[in-house]
Amino acid sequence: MEAFARAASRPTTIYLVGGTTAVLLGWRESTVDVDFVVQPEDDALLRALPALKDSLAVNLELASPLDFIPVPEGWEDRSPFVRQIGDVSFRHFDPYAQVLAKLERGHAQDLTDAREMLTRGMVDRARLREYFDLIEPRLYRFPAIDAPSFRRAVESFLHAF
Repeated sequence: MEAFARAASRPTTIYLVGGTTAVLLGWRESTVDVDFVVQPEDDALLRALPALKDSLAVNLELASPLDFIPVPEGWEDRSPFVRQIGDVSFRHFDPYAQVLAKLERGHAQDLTDAREMLTRGMVDRARLREYFDLIEPRLYRFPAIDAPSFRRAVESFLHAF
């Protein structure tokens, strides 16, 4: 986070996603990569990413649920604050969007992360279902998603945990 803040040229917010959230909140010791979104975009920071990737010896990915599922407006406000360093704010990307994106993918690690977010109180069962109901009509914008399978995954998760 400090390296990102040093590279930034203006006030911005970095939304951390996936394994990065898991590591910072303590249910995983490591992650394969650091997924994040920068808003508003900061060209100086984005241009620094290849050098940061090398110096930190970590894979950096501009990736978030926005790339994989519909995410309702206001996700920024649903993104819990992590830390402020200089002009850069760090937040965990909207946990509801993270859980739904993980359920859509369905990998074992994704399901473990989703379960941790639920058991740690980052998401609420009823609200997660409402969130899915809200995005379901917009799934057509993501043709790789099979909407009935996605719904089954969400329902199965909600019943299992």
